[in-house]
Amino acid sequence: MIATLITGALAGWLGGIIYRGSGLGLLGNIIVGILGSGVGSWLLEKVFNTSLGEGWIGSFLTGAIGAIVILFVMNLLVKQKK
Repeated sequence: MIATLITGALAGWLGGIIYRGSGLGLLGNIIVGILGSGVGSWLLEKVFNTSLGEGWIGSFLTGAIGAIVILFVMNLLVKQKK
């Protein structure tokens, strides 16, 4: 469980850095990274019919991809509300 939180925090941090240019704070990084892991896994499996492999590196990269997708969608939704 601790490894999942650490991997999620790092994936969320990387996604935040790539997409926004800054992190989201510790709790935000963990939440976006863990949710991003699920989104990234689904996206890679269903859309691209692949995975980034097993282990923490594959989980980290999958979570970062998913975090970027989540941040992109959130940004679209927030812009539409204005």
